[in-house]
Amino acid sequence: MPQGYRPRVNDGELLDVLDEAVRAVRVRLDDVDDWHGTTERSGQYQIDLVADAAAVEVLVAHGVGVLSEESGSHHPEREIQVVLDPVDGSTNASRRLPWYATSVCAVDGNGLRAAVVVNQASGERFEALRGGGARNDGRTMRSSGCAQMADAIVAVSGLPTAHWGWSQYRALGAAALDLCYVAAGRLDGYASTARHALGPWDYLGGVLVCQEAGAVVADVEGRELVVLDHGARRSPVAAASPSLLGQLRGAVAGHAGA
Repeated sequence: MPQGYRPRVNDGELLDVLDEAVRAVRVRLDDVDDWHGTTERSGQYQIDLVADAAAVEVLVAHGVGVLSEESGSHHPEREIQVVLDPVDGSTNASRRLPWYATSVCAVDGNGLRAAVVVNQASGERFEALRGGGARNDGRTMRSSGCAQMADAIVAVSGLPTAHWGWSQYRALGAAALDLCYVAAGRLDGYASTARHALGPWDYLGGVLVCQEAGAVVADVEGRELVVLDHGARRSPVAAASPSLLGQLRGAVAGHAGA
């Protein structure tokens, strides 16, 4: 039997593995002096690679596969695949703006199974288990239930070219955390304004947290969100209620000229 192979990992053990990977990123980032350094790849920072190496090492050693934004696929044959964004919001991180996270989401044959998203600037932690609810630093979360755009505070990724009818909007810069704030009821909605903006590592952890907290999430074009393809890009929209989701999807579609 291959070293690290774990055919029947339970939910608690799986969360422990995800937490260990997140902690490994924190330890590695604490040793970084230059947070501004970039690589030859557009939009990639040295901290992305440092964080990725730390998380992948932990995850692979525990017998799961990995789909990482930074380093692609590792052991795609394994039963559980962890979708990893080692530094979601790396531009924020490079400027030490305290809104960046590590997001890890475990996917099995039945879909999204477990997720941990941690703001690496503050230590605030979000977790979810399929069918087991969502928690923020150990406390159960529920979305706000907001049903009308006129009452909603909406986070956006990208630049809206028109007022969508919201009460207020925010552009924060880390999709995983934005989605978790919808789950926690601090934001009422989230939308990406670009058609093909986000990879699965950007949103899958936040999607499970939202779903387990009672929020709803969909791609603006109705495409499947749970994909294990490094080249896949989606435009997720999240909302505290189905009614608000419909309004947001309509606004994003209109923004893009659909």
